Amino acid sequence: MSRYGKLIGASLGPGDPELITRRAWAALQSGARWLYPVKKAAEASYALSIVERGGLARPADAVELVFPMTRDAEILAKAWTRAAAQTAVLLAEGRDLVFLVEGDASTFATFGHLARAVRDLAPEVAVETIPGVSSFAAAAAATGVTLAEEDETFAVIPAAYGVEVIDRLLDEFDTLALMKVKPLMDEAIELLARRELLASSVFVEKVGAPDERIVRDVARLRGEAVNYLSLLLVQNPKRQRGELRRGCRKRKEAVA
Repeated sequence: MSRYGKLIGASLGPGDPELITRRAWAALQSGARWLYPVKKAAEASYALSIVERGGLARPADAVELVFPMTRDAEILAKAWTRAAAQTAVLLAEGRDLVFLVEGDASTFATFGHLARAVRDLAPEVAVETIPGVSSFAAAAAATGVTLAEEDETFAVIPAAYGVEVIDRLLDEFDTLALMKVKPLMDEAIELLARRELLASSVFVEKVGAPDERIVRDVARLRGEAVNYLSLLLVQNPKRQRGELRRGCRKRKEAVA
């Protein structure tokens, strides 16, 4: 039997505490010690705020883990090493830890990286990932956008890949979810204007939170500093939706 507690990644959804699954809710109240991410020491945690708005108070023994918002590889490496070591020490006490994850723990989240780093230090640590609602799924529901039907194609990419990649993918997929659009907002708007896709795009910020914002007139966001927790849903009505799968089906029917 392992002397370590289990590391649990509890997905909380993107902002609305009513989207927390029963399984994650049970983990939060299981007696496991809470871990939650912050960008700076003693700063507010968005993941923690979701749980608190759901009616659960932060336990006195909850521990924050600092994951700085920077692209400096050296700073990030030190932060990850420190967070993993801190987590491993707590797990060695034999008590389970539940890490609070905004959105879904398997989608653009810190939990997967943290779990790998911890298991590098203590391979016998058991890891459980509790799935949750992703921000793009919640945004689609909030805006009435259908991400994909039957034969249609759908891609999720960080906007940081750049407008050249986004431009190409608009021809390859029926719908795109562009995540973390803050650094590339103006460039994305210019691309969508050039492709005549502004009318079939919608911007969503902090979906499910009390200050959620939905903007359908995306062009008016030019020059605005949007929140980090924002995305764009883009559909290409000029593309023959689902054409790749339908083409495969026709070929199969022709062979038969």
